[in-house]
Amino acid sequence: MPKKIPVRQCLGCREQKAKSELLRVVRSPEGTISLDFRGKASGRGAYICRSAECLKKAVKSRALERSLETPIPEEIFAQLSAQMEAGDG
Repeated sequence: MPKKIPVRQCLGCREQKAKSELLRVVRSPEGTISLDFRGKASGRGAYICRSAECLKKAVKSRALERSLETPIPEEIFAQLSAQMEAGDG
């Protein structure tokens, strides 16, 4: 029997994709928001594609704020965008 591949939905484009293809945005128990490149950080997570376009869509529709259950300041979005382009965690 083949191993089951975990699937998650991107908050930007709303497409179902393999968990490994998506980036996890996490709100830690302390309340900080960051990108989780390994997918192991503790806290509430939301998934987006690895494209700036999907991040913009998720920001515009406020899907990221609803999913993480917290208001997100504009500077955090700028940091997430910069982290995504740099590809580091």
